[in-house]
Amino acid sequence: MSSSPTAPIIVFITGASVTSNCWNNWKSFFESQGYVCYVPDWPHKAAPAAALRRQHPHSSIAQNGLADVLKVYTDFIAQLPASPIVIGHSYGGLLVQLLLQQGTVAAGVAIESAPPRGVAVWSWSLFRSVLPMLGLLSSLKTTFLPTFAQWQYAIANGLPLTDQQSSYENLAAPESKKLIRGALSSQARVDFRRPHAPLLFVAGGADRIMPAALNRANFRRYRHAQSIIDYRELPGRSHAMLGQPTWREDAAMVLRWLVDVGASVC
Repeated sequence: MSSSPTAPIIVFITGASVTSNCWNNWKSFFESQGYVCYVPDWPHKAAPAAALRRQHPHSSIAQNGLADVLKVYTDFIAQLPASPIVIGHSYGGLLVQLLLQQGTVAAGVAIESAPPRGVAVWSWSLFRSVLPMLGLLSSLKTTFLPTFAQWQYAIANGLPLTDQQSSYENLAAPESKKLIRGALSSQARVDFRRPHAPLLFVAGGADRIMPAALNRANFRRYRHAQSIIDYRELPGRSHAMLGQPTWREDAAMVLRWLVDVGASVC
């Protein structure tokens, strides 16, 4: 499963409304542990966050749909020398689940995952956070960009103001409303009874936009008894888990799980 006998591959999968820079710390951590790591950009998003924000609301990002972004990873994985581990955050967690369904990856980690079609719980914070992203009364030809106030509430709650500001400046990017709505479509359907590679769900105890209850519901839908599936809920983590001060501790937990299921260099 590796590009060499000692180097398994990890493909990090970015979520919505951010750039791939959200993975910088995790990529460095796993590379230090002997993994070969890749962080492909979503279509039209291979630029710094500030540059992407200047293109809002008439950014070409608005063209992206779920199928377009999934194809980026499907095509990228197809040209790798071996099946990779895929680790995704938020919308990237949904993409992890869809990639596992294709049977082309060695293991998956879905961190604070957006759910597949049909998985839902009632949560006021989820409704308040996601509804603006859908842009139901606006044109699909324009992008959604979270305001700083929306970022504070839905993404970076609980962080010091300076950390909220720096994470917004460094990561916040316009997003396609077409893509967000795609998570509610048949394209986002998962066959929960199908055999799959080992899968770990990681939930944030303080996550408002993808609350722990939603992650648990997602995890509990899987029904193939012979496939490995696990769940971890981390207290105090907001949706900005990847960049919180506890990020190294959380990455180490994922590493231990990969070792336990055999998807490691150890």
